[in-house]
Amino acid sequence: MTAYEQDLPPIVDRATWQAERDALLVREKAHTRAGDAIAAARRRLPMVEVDPATPLLGPDGPVTLLDVFEGRRRLIAYFHMWHTGHAAAGQCEGCTFYNGQVRELSYLHSRDVTYATLCQGPYDQSVRYRDFMGWDVPWYSARDSLDTLLAGRAAFMLACYLRDGDRVFETYWTTGRGVEVMAPSYGLLDLTAHGRQEAWEDSPTGWPQPWKVDSENLRANGRPTAQWSRLEAGRSDDLDAVIR
Repeated sequence: MTAYEQDLPPIVDRATWQAERDALLVREKAHTRAGDAIAAARRRLPMVEVDPATPLLGPDGPVTLLDVFEGRRRLIAYFHMWHTGHAAAGQCEGCTFYNGQVRELSYLHSRDVTYATLCQGPYDQSVRYRDFMGWDVPWYSARDSLDTLLAGRAAFMLACYLRDGDRVFETYWTTGRGVEVMAPSYGLLDLTAHGRQEAWEDSPTGWPQPWKVDSENLRANGRPTAQWSRLEAGRSDDLDAVIR
């Protein structure tokens, strides 16, 4: 048997295949209902008050956390890691992967929710990174307020806030694999025969699993993978080229 043949599922007739698919569907529906139950519990969590005047820096200068809501009732904020002193090629591949896949915000806005990035780095350089990547999400530097907002946690974190008038409350936060909700790429890969092709996955013997969960997992030729198409399009990755 060739290496290629070893990574093929068994071939069966359609009736047999559909029976297997129907059996898996039962488990998928149970998984969906379990997720619904967890979401229901999430909606019943208590909340903690956060200073609405927490200072941030945006495109028009100093703003507050309350301003980031843009008048909406709820806010989802992603805390983007920043490697100070590093060029674009040395910036966080994980944050580039996850934050770069949050694009169409109109559906969130229609539900009275704002999405924004609160970056760990200085505004001038980090917004240049956003522009190089071609993202159009609202972008702020939270560098001077990280101790208040993270409260002992680390960046690479997704947090949810609720506004009640001029008061602001944190209602939920997650990190690690919890931020996978931002990345449909992983969800789509999970639907394929070979999955994510990462070493930790439970796959049949012989399945391709060249990827480890390490700093190179989301990089290609020394850069976060998504940067290459931007360079090929002629965009500058000089983070000091424009000072805002």
